Amino acid sequence: MVLNRLVLASLWLALVIFAFGFAPPSDPKTLALIKALSLGQWQNINPVIIALFNLMGIWPMAYAGMLIGDRQGRKFPAWPFVVGSFFFGAFALLPYLVFWPPTAQTDSPASNSEPSKVNKFWQSPWLGRILFLLAIACVCGAVLLGNWGDYWQQLPTSQFIAVMSSDFLCLTLAFPLLLAQYLHREQGTRSLLIALMAMVPLFGALTYLSIRPNFEVKDQIS
Repeated sequence: MVLNRLVLASLWLALVIFAFGFAPPSDPKTLALIKALSLGQWQNINPVIIALFNLMGIWPMAYAGMLIGDRQGRKFPAWPFVVGSFFFGAFALLPYLVFWPPTAQTDSPASNSEPSKVNKFWQSPWLGRILFLLAIACVCGAVLLGNWGDYWQQLPTSQFIAVMSSDFLCLTLAFPLLLAQYLHREQGTRSLLIALMAMVPLFGALTYLSIRPNFEVKDQIS
């Protein structure tokens, strides 16, 4: 637990230091690019950038599937940080994982209550399956249609591209740690299969969210 918190804190600190100290200078066209990406006006935008931008919307959904409704041993609800992650990515999400990690499992009346419709939505394996298909579409678009030379050229010169890529990397590295915490608390076990699956960038996380009822030994809703 302590080691996980140290790693997560290091990821967050490295991201902040890079974004505000070492990232390329900002581009006056960045706001126009973000607006075009958000509105789906993707003409003349590199499909690699489009895919990365959309994947940065899928990652918060994946984390929401793990954290929304999970108040077991946590002092604060996750939803404000999850909402923030849609706009600020790991900048908003990692502090929650660092400062309010789950404590030892407890049996409380709330943990045995019927989950709300909101919790059922976020904990449904169908959410993971839909996100998995959307991620495949994004990756296929980037691989088949993207200009990777242009992406690598923009990476060291565009603040937006560099920070977004670093943000994606931090979210990718943090998820296996979150999953390890969750499984250890809920089941008291560590599965080699799940551990290996979680190490696959993005798709490992989405695979777990798609099939996790098969790994649960009991329901834990808080």
